[in-house]
Amino acid sequence: MLTQSPLFLLTMARVRSFLREPGAVFWTFGFPLLITVALGMAFRDQGPPRSVVALVDGPRAAELRSALEAEPSVAVEVMSSEIAAARLRAARVLLVLDGGRDANAPIVYRFDPSRPDALSARRAVDDCLQRHAGQKPVWPTRDETAVARGGRYVDWMVPGLLGMQLLSGALWGTAWTIVNARQRKLLKRLAATPMRRGHFLLSFRLAGLLFVPLQVAMLFAFARLAFGVRIQGDLLSVLGLSLFGSWSFAGLGLLCAARSQNTETANGLVNLVTMPMFILCGVFFSSAKFPDLLQPVIRFLPLSAFNEALRHIVNDGTSLLNEGVPLAILLGWGLISAVVALRLFRWT
Repeated sequence: MLTQSPLFLLTMARVRSFLREPGAVFWTFGFPLLITVALGMAFRDQGPPRSVVALVDGPRAAELRSALEAEPSVAVEVMSSEIAAARLRAARVLLVLDGGRDANAPIVYRFDPSRPDALSARRAVDDCLQRHAGQKPVWPTRDETAVARGGRYVDWMVPGLLGMQLLSGALWGTAWTIVNARQRKLLKRLAATPMRRGHFLLSFRLAGLLFVPLQVAMLFAFARLAFGVRIQGDLLSVLGLSLFGSWSFAGLGLLCAARSQNTETANGLVNLVTMPMFILCGVFFSSAKFPDLLQPVIRFLPLSAFNEALRHIVNDGTSLLNEGVPLAILLGWGLISAVVALRLFRWT
C-alpha cells in the first residue's frame, strides 16, 4: 500500500531527480568534505599552538630571546622595528616586543587588543619574562594597544572583503547572465544578428567595470565611518588595482559560462571557483596558516595576488607601480582564462 501511495511516489521521484543531477549531489555531499579538508589543514592539530612574536633588534634582544626560549607556546623572530611593524600590520605576527635601549627601559608590547590570540600571546610572553627575572626586580612593561594605523585586524580584513566582493561580482555577473541567455535560447538569436560576437562578450567586462568604483567607495566609506579604516596609500592606486582585478576575475566568469547549458551548472562552477579561494587566499584569516607545500600554489591564485597588492597599498601606503608580481599574476589569469574561454565558448 505504501509503495502505491502518491506521496511515496512523488517523494521517490524527487530523490531520483536529485541523484541524477551530479552538481546537486556534489554540493550536498562532496563540497562540505572539501571545505573540511581545507579548514582542517589550516587549523590542523600540531600540538600546542605557537604564537609568532617579533622581537625588535636592539641591545636587549639577545637577553629577551634567551628568556623566551623556555616558553613552548612562543616562536620568537628577531627583526628591525620597521619590519616588525609591517608584519604586525600584515597579521603575520601577533605581538611586537621591544626591549628598549637599556635595562632600565620598560619592555614595550605592541599588539591589536581586538584580537584575543594577541592578548593571549602578550600574557604568555610577559609571564615567561617575569619568571625569568626570578629574584630580581620585576621587569617594567608598557602596552601600546593604540596600534599604528593600518595595523588592526579590521584594517587587514577590509581589503580582503573587497577582493571577495569583486571576485563574486565578476563571476556571477558574467557566468550567470550568459548561461541564463543560453538556456533561454537568446544567445543563438543574438548570434544571428549583425552583432559582433566579440562585442557581446566584451560588453560583460566593460559593464562590470562600471560598478567597481561604486563598490570601492561604498565599502571603504562604510569601513571609515564604522571602524575608522583609512587608506594609507593613493586612492587612485586602489581604484586602478580594483578595476584591473575585476577585469582579470571576469575572465574566470567567462570560462565558467563557456559550455554550461543551464544556470544550475553555472552556479556550481562559480561556487567551485570562488569558495576555495575565499578560504585559501586570506580573506578572513592569513593564508600563512596553510602548509608550506601549498604556499606557492596559494600565492599564484588571482585573489591572493589581488589581496596582497591591495593590502600593501591600503595598509602600508605603497604605490601600485611597486606591485609588479601581483599585477603580473592577475594579467596572466585574465589573459589565459579569456583565451581558453573563447576557444571553448558555445552559442547554442
